[in-house]
Amino acid sequence: MLDFNTLHNPYASRRMTAYAKNGMVASAQPLAAEAGLSVLRKGGNAIDAAIAAAVCLTVVEPTSNGIGGDAFALVWTKGQLYGLNSSGPAPQQLTMQTLKNAGCQEMPAYGWFPVTVPGAPAAWAELSARFGKLPLTEVMEPAIKYAEEGYPISPTVGRNWEISFARYVHELKGEQFENWFRTFAPQGRAPKIGELWRSADQARTLQSIAETKAQSFYNGDIADKIVQFSQRHNGFLRKVDLAAYKPEWVNPISVNYRGYDVWEIPPNGQGLVALMALNILKGFDFEMKECANSYHLQIEALKLAFADGKKYIADPSQMSLNIEGLLSEGYVADRRKLIGERALQPEPGNPPKGGTVYLATADGEGNMVSFIQSNYDGFGSGLVVPETGISLHNRGNNFSLDPNHANCLQPGKRPYHTIIPGFLTKDSLPVGPFGVMGAFMQPQGHVQVVMNTLDYHMNPQASLDAPRWQWINGKTIEIEHSFPEHIAQELVRRGHDIKWSMDTASFGRGQIIWRTADGMLAGGTEPRADGHIAMW
Repeated sequence: MLDFNTLHNPYASRRMTAYAKNGMVASAQPLAAEAGLSVLRKGGNAIDAAIAAAVCLTVVEPTSNGIGGDAFALVWTKGQLYGLNSSGPAPQQLTMQTLKNAGCQEMPAYGWFPVTVPGAPAAWAELSARFGKLPLTEVMEPAIKYAEEGYPISPTVGRNWEISFARYVHELKGEQFENWFRTFAPQGRAPKIGELWRSADQARTLQSIAETKAQSFYNGDIADKIVQFSQRHNGFLRKVDLAAYKPEWVNPISVNYRGYDVWEIPPNGQGLVALMALNILKGFDFEMKECANSYHLQIEALKLAFADGKKYIADPSQMSLNIEGLLSEGYVADRRKLIGERALQPEPGNPPKGGTVYLATADGEGNMVSFIQSNYDGFGSGLVVPETGISLHNRGNNFSLDPNHANCLQPGKRPYHTIIPGFLTKDSLPVGPFGVMGAFMQPQGHVQVVMNTLDYHMNPQASLDAPRWQWINGKTIEIEHSFPEHIAQELVRRGHDIKWSMDTASFGRGQIIWRTADGMLAGGTEPRADGHIAMW
C-alpha cells in the first residue's frame, strides 16, 4: 500500500478558472458540490442545488456547520435579487441577569448560554417552498444517503476535526457534552482523513426534516427532543422558542463600486462592514495591486468600517442608527479623511441618526444563489441533541453583556452575525454570487475579492488564490506566508503591526461564480480547503 501524508503539499499548485454552460456548484467540499450538481441534472434549479449542497455540508463538513446552525441566502431569480435571513434569536428564558447570576463576565463559548434558535432547517424549507422545483425529499436525498452509508473524511475537514477534538477534550466537561463525543468521536478520537464516517441519527433527522418541510424540527418530534435535552441540563430553549421561529425575507443592501453594485444581507449580518469599507475605498484610485499603498488603504478602510460595525450592528429592531446614515456620502467622506500615511487606531464615528460554509450555485435558466450557513465556532456549543446528530450552534457568543451596547443580550433578540453571502450585479443584471467564509474575516474577504475582481481585473480563481491579510485588532494585521515580504516591510514602516501566519484556515474559504457577457458560467474555488466545482 502507498504511504503518503495528505496534508504535506510542498509545491505550489495552480487551479484554472472553470467554465460551464448548463449549471455550476462551487463548494469547499467536493461531495457537497456533486450533490448539488446531481440535483441540477435531475431537473432542479440553482435553488434546489444550493439546498442540496447546504444540507450535504452538514453531514460531510460538520466541523463548520450543522443542522443546528443558522443560514443566510441571496437568490437571483426572475430578474430580481431576494435576501433571506434565517438566523435565530436568543431564547425567551435567557436574560442578562441569568448570566450575571452564573458569574459570567462575558458570553461563554460552550454549553447552553450561547445557544440561539437554529435557523438552517427553516431556510432549506423556505427556499424550497418559494423557489424550488423539486420536492424537498428529493433535494435532501444525497445528504441523507451520506449520513446513512458514510463517506470518507476529506483532508481539510479531517484536520479541523482533529483540532476541534483536541480542544473539546480539555474544555467540554460534564454529562451534557457526552453526546458530542459519542456522535463525533465514537472511537475516542477524531476520525482520520480518508476514514469512513457515518451517523444514522443524522440520517433519520434529515429524513424527518425533508418529509415534514422542517415542521418536525420546530413543532414536532425533533423539537421535543431538543427541548427535553435543554430542560434536562438546565438549558433555555423551549418549545415556544422553536414554534415561533420563522425566517425573514429582507431587502438586500448595496453600494456601487466601480460601476458594479455589490450586494449584502442587511443587519444583523456584518455585510454592512464590507459595504462601508468599499464606500470609503471607492474614493481612491488603485492602479497596482502589489504595492504597499494599495494594501495600506484597504487595511485602514476596513479598520474604520469594523469600528463602526462592532459598535452599531445588531438586531435591526435594536439598532440606534439606520443603514442609510452609515452608507451616506457625507459620512463616508468624513471617514475617508481620517486615512493618512500612517496606520491609525480605529475608533467608531458618529454617523447621522436614522466556523462556516459558503457555496454558490447557478443554472442554465439564469437562477443564481449565494448561500452561507454556520455553527459559528467549529462544531458549535459542544452540545449534541441525543438520538438526532444535531450539533447546536453557539452563535449567541457574539452577544455583548454591556446593557448599553446595541448588541447586548435580550430574550428574543438576534445577535450580531458574522456569516454573509455576497452578490454582484451591473446595470440591474446579475454577474454572480461570491463569498468568503470565516468569522470576522468575512467582510475583509469580500472586500479583497471585489477589489481583485474590479480594481485588478483578476479571473475568479486568481481572485481567490491571491494572498490574503486580515485585521485582528488595533494596528495588528496578520498576513499569509505567501504575502510579498517587501510590502510587509513597508507596511511595518507605516506603523502597522504585521504578523506572519501559517494558519491558512483563518483567512477564510471562498467561492465565486460569474456569468459572462455571452451567458457562460465562470467559477473559482478555494485553494485553502478541499474546494471543488461541479458543473455540466
